[in-house]
Amino acid sequence: MDTKLKELRQKLEKQCKLNQELQNEKQELERKLKERDKVLEKLQSRLDELDHSSHRSSSENTLEVRQSRAAVMAPEPIPEDLDIAATRVKKNPSERAQIIKAMEKNDFLSRLDEEQISMMVELLCSLDRCPGDEIIKEGTEGDSLYIVAAGELRVTQAGRHLRTLTSGDVFGELAILYNCKRTASVTANTAVKLWCIERQIYRSIMAIKSKKKREQLKGFLKTARTFKSLSEGQLSSIIDSMEEVKFQDNEVIVREGAEGDTFYIILGGQVLVTKKVNGQQKMIRYMGQGEHFGELALIREILRTATCTAVGEVTCFSIDKEVFEETVPIESLELHDDPDLLDNVDTTEKVSLVSSLQLKDLIPALYQEGRYQGSPVTLGLGGFGRVELVTTLNHGKYYAMKKVSKKLIVEKRQTEHILFEKKLLLDIESDFIVRLYSTFKDSRYIYMVMEFCSGGELWTKLKEVNRFEESVAVFITACVVEAFSYLHKKNILYRDLKPENLMLDSKGYVKLVDFGFAKRLQRGQKTYSFCGTPEYIAPEIIQNQGHDFAADFWSLGILVYELLVGSPPFSSSEPQKIYTKVLDGVIKYPPLMGEAARSLISKLCRPRPGQRLGNTKNGIKDVRNHRWFTSINWHKLRMTQIEAPTIKLIRKGPCYINFDRFPHDKTLADEEFSGFDENF
Repeated sequence: MDTKLKELRQKLEKQCKLNQELQNEKQELERKLKERDKVLEKLQSRLDELDHSSHRSSSENTLEVRQSRAAVMAPEPIPEDLDIAATRVKKNPSERAQIIKAMEKNDFLSRLDEEQISMMVELLCSLDRCPGDEIIKEGTEGDSLYIVAAGELRVTQAGRHLRTLTSGDVFGELAILYNCKRTASVTANTAVKLWCIERQIYRSIMAIKSKKKREQLKGFLKTARTFKSLSEGQLSSIIDSMEEVKFQDNEVIVREGAEGDTFYIILGGQVLVTKKVNGQQKMIRYMGQGEHFGELALIREILRTATCTAVGEVTCFSIDKEVFEETVPIESLELHDDPDLLDNVDTTEKVSLVSSLQLKDLIPALYQEGRYQGSPVTLGLGGFGRVELVTTLNHGKYYAMKKVSKKLIVEKRQTEHILFEKKLLLDIESDFIVRLYSTFKDSRYIYMVMEFCSGGELWTKLKEVNRFEESVAVFITACVVEAFSYLHKKNILYRDLKPENLMLDSKGYVKLVDFGFAKRLQRGQKTYSFCGTPEYIAPEIIQNQGHDFAADFWSLGILVYELLVGSPPFSSSEPQKIYTKVLDGVIKYPPLMGEAARSLISKLCRPRPGQRLGNTKNGIKDVRNHRWFTSINWHKLRMTQIEAPTIKLIRKGPCYINFDRFPHDKTLADEEFSGFDENF
């Protein structure tokens, strides 16, 4: 018995020893595993850093896909009765020099010409503030630009210090372009003296100056025999195509005997005209402001018959033969596209709907599943209201109903625009523009019952796929070209092209929506409102030079770029930087973009509006004939007989499946009784 107990004890001790060894080995393995995990974590962390660093270093050569909706600016009328002379403030030479130096250092202001700078210097008002005074409050709407004359200010955002402003610094410049919310606060650290100018003053002087210059140039052109038979619209197109050029003292502008291909109008300075006689240069005469030379060079091959030399600094407006031939055909005064390209559509359905639809008959469509199940379907949100999906009890047809706050319309001074939008859309009959069937009103809202495009918003589709295949982009753009052709023939300027304003119908065809910024404009006229979406705004709008249909062709070029790349060519989180890039005009094309697309974009986005494809003598025909559209049969497109490549972008399911989902908003807008909608 004792022997057995002894053996059992020995076995147990051996087993315990073995267990202890196994436990030690297990602990050692766990320790090694932990060490290995730490090494792996360090390696992964280093890899992530390298990855991030690599991404950062290559970000300048790659293009980010735009993920957020761009802010838009509603047109703001320029007051006609503004007494600008009353705001003039005398300044001594040192004050003028300080202001001009500050403007020259600023990205935006440095682009103004000498006359604009001089006018601004005169109209800047003086403002004195004490330490602790708040000049700009974050989140409030801004209306003034400031230049620091003396003192020190601090800039903060959400309570965090960003930078310090001192003498010669400029701030708040975005507010002189349009009504925007301040993104930071500016407070005086010391007693400060500021120079400031309000938006309406700035916009008025820029518009007045631009109008005056255009009328002056038009008058100069009318004195040229070559241009006597041209219409106002054609003269305006020539001005849009001309470039401002400067010549230094004694610089030869044209030389006798050289081949001529450029026409010049003298804007400032004197030009000496000489001719070679018996081997010597003989003075013929001096030319001054408003006089011109070289007009015959625009219409036939000709050698210069005299030498023109700058006397002092000379500024001219010029146009060369190639650009002139693109701009105006001498043999024809007609700039419009062929009338037989107008869309012919059946208006029976629209007429009957306008007469029969009643607001009380429209009921909201409801989400059938998901987190918002049972709630009314919202198709989209805007600055003034929302678009809801509605249907009728009698025949179950779906409509998109735009519901807009009347009070907000009045507050934002958009009454004329909303009334114009209604009148315009009721008159439109195109397969490439969304139909307006009927309008209603009550004490809080106006309602616009529109065609429901079940394929959804193009912007949503672009976000889903990052960028479109070229065949898809070509088809989308071709639809927009047809919409623009229709509108421009009716003298309607659109001004708000972007993927957010393009919808897909059930067949995948693209329709233009949202005419809040549209304007009727006669050929040869200009309009001076600052409106649109920053990434799509043409340079002449930013510079307050006046714009016309050429602005739509600029935005068409930007659209082509964004469709192919996923992001517009000029983009930034800060609008001011976008405008600087637009004015610089440098478009960087990624390797993935084909040569034909680059060619089209570069021709649509020419800085001078008169030189843009679509705005030259052949009009929109030149856009249709560009090689990028080789695959498009334009007649079949107008007849909607092409199978749309966009159809593959449309998901199948409930009628609202191709739209983002929004929670139902039960809050009501305030009532409004001004009566602006009396005839709505």
